[in-house]
Amino acid sequence: MKNRATILCSKDGRILLVTRGRGRWTLPGGTIKRNELALQAAQREMYEETTIFTSGSAGSMSYLFVFGGLNKLHHVFVFDLPACAVPRPANEIVRCCWIQPSRIAAVTTSVPTREIVNLFYTQLRKRRVTTV
Repeated sequence: MKNRATILCSKDGRILLVTRGRGRWTLPGGTIKRNELALQAAQREMYEETTIFTSGSAGSMSYLFVFGGLNKLHHVFVFDLPACAVPRPANEIVRCCWIQPSRIAAVTTSVPTREIVNLFYTQLRKRRVTTV
């Protein structure tokens, strides 16, 4: 099973999706290289796919959970994008878009992308309810 760093990037209540142009949208991310930490892979992939640095003044990533797909183990990170940062497609990515998490079922995505988004926002809603 391959290990993948997956980034749930949010801004103004929306999440970032990217596509390679094959019609399916995914969360930014990619394969974790040998001898690379999952966080390093997430930072590298975010920059390679969107030209956004994810450390320093741009903010930081937080580890969320591991999600087991059919062929990949997703190490999922969350990154709150600063207002001034604008993702730009780079390398194999041809488009970036922002969507409301509630609209994820209406978008053509991979199953892991849809499930990771739903799992994250279900957990977020539960935390909000228990802290009120």
